[in-house]
Formats: sequence, C-alpha cells, structure tokens
Amino acid sequence: MIKYEKYVAKTLFGLESVLKEELIELGATNVKELKRAVSFEGDKELLYKVNLWLRTALRVLVPFASGVAKDEEELYQGIKEIEWEEIIANNKTFSVDCILYSKFFTHSKFCALKVKDAIVDRIMEKTGDRPNVDRDTPDYRINIQIIDDKVNISFDSSDRSLHMRGYREESNEAPINEVLAAGLVALSGWKGETALLDPMSGSGTILIEAAMKAKNVAPGLSRSFFGFENWSDFDEVLWEKLVDQAKNAQNDFAGSIIGRDKNMRNVRLAERNAKNANVDGCIKFERQDFFKSKSAENVTLIFNPPYDERIKLEDDAFYDKISDTLKANFKEAKAWIISSYMEGLDDIEIKPTKVLKLYNATLECNYNCYEL
Repeated sequence: MIKYEKYVAKTLFGLESVLKEELIELGATNVKELKRAVSFEGDKELLYKVNLWLRTALRVLVPFASGVAKDEEELYQGIKEIEWEEIIANNKTFSVDCILYSKFFTHSKFCALKVKDAIVDRIMEKTGDRPNVDRDTPDYRINIQIIDDKVNISFDSSDRSLHMRGYREESNEAPINEVLAAGLVALSGWKGETALLDPMSGSGTILIEAAMKAKNVAPGLSRSFFGFENWSDFDEVLWEKLVDQAKNAQNDFAGSIIGRDKNMRNVRLAERNAKNANVDGCIKFERQDFFKSKSAENVTLIFNPPYDERIKLEDDAFYDKISDTLKANFKEAKAWIISSYMEGLDDIEIKPTKVLKLYNATLECNYNCYEL
C-alpha cells in the first residue's frame, strides 16, 4: 500500500527556498532543498493540505519504491517484482510518466512502455484481470525517474500540474506560469505594506497570485480535481474538512493592488481571471501605457516585459524607456523586473540591488530589483 510519510514537491529552478518556507509553514518536517524540488515528511493530512495550499509547487510526489537497472529487461523485471495488485484495484486505471538522466537509457517513452508492460503483466498473472491504461485521466499517475542506473518510483498525488489553478480561462500572448508568478511575489518580499503595481499586467497572473496570498486564498480551491482523490484509500471526510477550513481562512485585504496594460483586451481578460480567482474586489485593472505613467511614490512594481524572444520588440529603445520612466515617475519605489533579454536589462541605467536567476519555461532569466 501507499505509505504516507515521505514526499517530494517539484518546483521551478530558483524557487526551492520559497517552497521550503511554504512547507515549513504548513507543518512539514525534515524539509530539505533539492534541485528544482524539496523533500519533506508528514502524514496523509499534510499531503492533502500541501496540494491545496502550496503556491510554488508544480506537483507533489509520494516515493514508493526504488531499485537499480542498466537495461530495459532489468527495468522490466524490477518493476514486475512490485506487488502492484495490492494497490491498483481491478476498476482503477493508471499511466506512467518517465524522466531520464541516464547513460544507460536514452528513450523515456520506451522506458515508460516497459514499466507499463511490467505492471500489466504482474496484475494479470496475480489476478487474471487486465488493468486499463488511461493517459489523460488516470486514477494512478506513476512517476518513474531514472538517474544513471538508479530507478525511483513515485505516485503523483497532484495529477495535473499545480500551476493549473483553474482561474485562467484564457491568456494573452506568452503568459507567465502561475507558480513562477507566485514565486516572483514571494521573492520580492511584498506583503501588502506598499501598493503593488504591475504596469504591463497582461492577463493579470502576477497580481492575482499576489492578491490570493494577501487574502489567504488557497490556490487549490479553484481546481476541480487532485490525483489522490481517485486513490483507493482516499479519505473524503478529511479532504472536505480541509477544504472547509481553507474557505473559512480567507480574509479581507485593504491594501492597493493595481494592474495596467495598454491593451484593453488584456485588461478585460485580467478582470475575468481575477473574478474567477475570487480576488476581483482587491485588484484595480486599468488601461494605461507604462511609458505615459502617472507618477507614484512608495510603490512596489513587479513586471514581466517582452523579452524579444517570447514577444518580439518593435522598439529597440524599449528597455531604455523602461529605465527613463522608472526614474521620472516612480520616486522612492522598488521595481522588480524578470527578463531573459540581457541586452535589454543592460540598457536600464539603474544598478540592480539584487539579481536572481530564474527560468520562465525554457528561458534563463534575471529577476532584478531596482531601488529608486
């Protein structure tokens, strides 16, 4: 059976420390930072709770077994020795995801197929019934990680990535990942003591994540499903208790959160997304070109301008204008900018006080803080 004791929460590069603090706050023990992940310990209630509340995790894995394999046959035999019939009941479905960092294995899909075959063969031999594979909505999503000859097997308790909150019906061009957006807010240190402004807000993701944190809205409340809900030992009573607690934990926020964009379609889209996330009452979206900004003091800016890779820049002086606008209109402000366009960041004639390395999808980015 699945043991509810040790877990691994996956995240984006650069957000490990933020995720670690989240887990400690939720009651996790023996919390350790890994590369793009954090390991921790707790019971079944904690597993449900972290899926509901974590803002900077992509998924939460439950390690199940480990072994050694140097070829496909050894992998097949090792997987087949596991008592899968004790976990995957006849009416349950499963799928296999495989990640490779190995000199012995080169094709992740073929490895996943061998693992699937081993599980099916084992269950058929022991029960006489053939389990069904469902790649899209399985009851059990099995995660296989192979590092050289080390094979780690986990169950994915989240199923779909946790960045898929459920509030974003559609997005503008090159939207930022919700987990990354939540990480940007956390790394900025913003806690509501100043006004928060995203002057190029797009579909509003950064501000929505900030507002959810400020209002103590659990990001998992807007999701319709988690993987563990289909497991044979799912505790529905415990889950409903945690959901009710999360709903009752929400509070009011009297601070100022502002989103601006020069495109009216983006403004309307951001308003709809904020409403879906139940934070529309504490974010003000308005149409405005950043380069024609109203003056503002004592404000924190977080924004994700075009990189010239995600969205092509038509103006070669775009980042120069960002620099000029910040210096002219945002006295005593703190501005955080994420970008993979290093030449553009070099054009900002303000020395950054912090430079953090992050990734936006596959793009290596700097997340720079400018204190004006």
